[in-house]
Amino acid sequence: MEKQASLSNSSDMYSPNRVEWVDKAKGICIILVVMMHTTLGLEAAVGQVGWMHAVVEFAKPFRMPDFFMISGLFLAATINRPWRLYLDRKVIHFFYFYLLWVGVQFAFKAPFMMADGQSIPLILRSLVFTLIQPFGTLWFIYMLPVFFIVTKLFKKHPWYLLITAAVLQILPINTTAFLPVMLETFAVSSVDSYWLLIDEFCSFYVYFLAGYLFAPKIFQLASWAQDKVVLALFGVLIWFTVNLIAVQTGFAGLPIIALMLGGAGAAAIVVVASLLSHSIMTRRVGFSPLSHLGANSIVVYLAFFIPMVVMRLILVRIAPSLDVGTMSAISIVVAAITPLIGYAIIKRIGFGHFLFHRPAWAIFAEKPARTKAALQPAE
Repeated sequence: MEKQASLSNSSDMYSPNRVEWVDKAKGICIILVVMMHTTLGLEAAVGQVGWMHAVVEFAKPFRMPDFFMISGLFLAATINRPWRLYLDRKVIHFFYFYLLWVGVQFAFKAPFMMADGQSIPLILRSLVFTLIQPFGTLWFIYMLPVFFIVTKLFKKHPWYLLITAAVLQILPINTTAFLPVMLETFAVSSVDSYWLLIDEFCSFYVYFLAGYLFAPKIFQLASWAQDKVVLALFGVLIWFTVNLIAVQTGFAGLPIIALMLGGAGAAAIVVVASLLSHSIMTRRVGFSPLSHLGANSIVVYLAFFIPMVVMRLILVRIAPSLDVGTMSAISIVVAAITPLIGYAIIKRIGFGHFLFHRPAWAIFAEKPARTKAALQPAE
């Protein structure tokens, strides 16, 4: 199995093949992603803004940039593979999980959609529409294959590609005008106001590409942080202050500034993750919940939607007087932990691996032997 896949194999979390600060960075990223969806969804449901909203807004400039940058870190180990193997590992692999979990989420949401008066044909058209418009919380899984393909196609001209990606991030790309046409064509409705495939590609591809191109420098930054702890902490403090001021003043979303804040925030998460991996507690305990969360970040990303929604419904019904911020905090913990518990149960009983591991029948290049080891983890 290729190196990147082995780095995500949680069953071997503390083997020499793992990079602990990468797991911790991914753990931070997945917490921020779950926090955003949970908090904003709950606030929309109750019509109020809670204290967690400020945390979500602070993380907005760097939340997805760091997630995509980490996703590109190990691409150099696989980008030169033959196209057939590359497409299998980097495209079919992720679309298997995208299609599977779109189906799972639609099965969960269908009763609620029907209760809102949507007909079965409309629900089915909405399901087909997810092939064009990335669905809800799963858009990250949808975008990764696109990033992988574009990067391999233009790998001979990486710096021209990087400049182009930076320009696309800076330009005010907006496909709001195209979405109504697509919605009318499919006769569906959508809560989105733009075509995610185009807008999010322009917004975040530069960070994925930077993770691939600057991987050696990023690993050097992580090592430097462990060697120069005081300077690293001072740098994180400066970043925290600048990011906070930019968010509070509204400058964070401006062209060029947004690009700089995304890069600076991603670098700051690398430094923080590196410092945490080098902490005395981590070395003494030998187990880190944050590392475990990061090693299984794809499990959480795929499955947190259902416990998030269930917890939201429960809290709104049984504790309507609870403040929205506290509701959000409780929902975040439940949404992040529940998928890990479910995954542990699946591994224990030996059934349900297909939810988080691509089975042998869905592998089309270099099929492994038909054993449990043949299952390919989602990431």
